[in-house]
Amino acid sequence: MPGLPHLRAMQAFEAVGRCGSVRRAAEDLGVSSGAISQQVRRIEEHLGVALLERRGRQLELTSWGRVYHAEVSKGFAQLAHAGEALARARNSRGFVISSLTTVTNKWLGPRLFEWTAENPGAPVRLVGTEIEPDLTRDNVDFRLYFDDSPPHGQYAELFTDCILPACAPSLLEGRKLQRPEEVYDYPLLQISWMESFAAHQVPGWAEWAAQCGVAPPPDPGGSALSFALSSSAIDAAVAGRGFVLGQLAMIGEELARGRLVAPFDLCMPLSVPYGLAWDRASLEKPMGRALRDWLVAQGRRQAALCAR
Repeated sequence: MPGLPHLRAMQAFEAVGRCGSVRRAAEDLGVSSGAISQQVRRIEEHLGVALLERRGRQLELTSWGRVYHAEVSKGFAQLAHAGEALARARNSRGFVISSLTTVTNKWLGPRLFEWTAENPGAPVRLVGTEIEPDLTRDNVDFRLYFDDSPPHGQYAELFTDCILPACAPSLLEGRKLQRPEEVYDYPLLQISWMESFAAHQVPGWAEWAAQCGVAPPPDPGGSALSFALSSSAIDAAVAGRGFVLGQLAMIGEELARGRLVAPFDLCMPLSVPYGLAWDRASLEKPMGRALRDWLVAQGRRQAALCAR
């Protein structure tokens, strides 16, 4: 495979393909038409193929030239994007944090009020999505992910959550449950995790029962109503609609405020951890490293709670 031609020659060739002629390419780059032609000839000699051909009074791309130009133009677009990313990192004081929707609503969002109160000059925009972003292309500074194979190059593991049954106090109507199996007397809210998480063996009621040495539920399907988002199932439990098999980190605030109760301390660890990934350029922003360290500290604090 031939090495790379001189960058200036590639720039001249890219301009010819983009502008449609040698003359317009010369005007675009502020050089003479002869200089453009000379640079293109350097590439042709380097590659051993003709990139331009004369048709009438015009020079046009050959079939090889069109193939090469399509790839070269991608490279120059990526270079332009790299410059924009650097400028954004140097000049922007705001941050974009992406995470799963339930993590955004139930764990990260409430905690970030503390950060924004202490750091008003470093505002944060939260994006809840189940789709894993491309940090640079999508202008995302930090991403909280759920995976044992980190999807990004720069990352830190935060915590491994665990699940346990919880419900609204009103659902029990003063009844004190004696055995874990008694939760089956109430509707069991279901969470239908996305297919992308299927490989992680996300547990349901039957798996929780088997792991914790509890008799299996008589109807593994539980409630006729299932939720695509854990946060929606948690909200339904708070409203007294049944027991939710909630992640401790996601129901921690509801437990602390008494909106949910966990009759039994039978917590089953999930099979994969949550982690934090970041765009390397984001650490060069003002307060970028401080925010990264703060997020990691929040995760490690949650890890200690889940390990109890």
